[in-house]
Amino acid sequence: MPKKSEKQTKKESQKTEEIVVEKEKLPPSEYEKKVFELSKKGFTSEKIGEALRKEGIHPKDYDKKISKILKENNSYINPDLKNIEDKLSRIQTHFDKNKQDKKSMREKDRVFAQLRKLKKYHKAA
Repeated sequence: MPKKSEKQTKKESQKTEEIVVEKEKLPPSEYEKKVFELSKKGFTSEKIGEALRKEGIHPKDYDKKISKILKENNSYINPDLKNIEDKLSRIQTHFDKNKQDKKSMREKDRVFAQLRKLKKYHKAA
């Protein structure tokens, strides 16, 4: 009967063999096409990176950043602004349905101020 350590090494070697299988690296033009497809679906640069990593494509393997590719074709949306605008719209719809909810009214004002500050910052920068 084999020792426990021998069993563990066999299992570990099997795991490493499965992990070693990697996809081939896409050419840069295909990578850019993939980024555009995901941006047309409404993803921000953050979400595009996550989606590519799930597919086995790592953006660090390529020279251009995702945001730079999107900026060149004028389809870049600042993720901070987009996330806060989405949050504000969700709070606004909730407040419209629930006028008695005073906490959501306060939250709506707070998020709106945050959005205004970010817009002012990005125009100045």
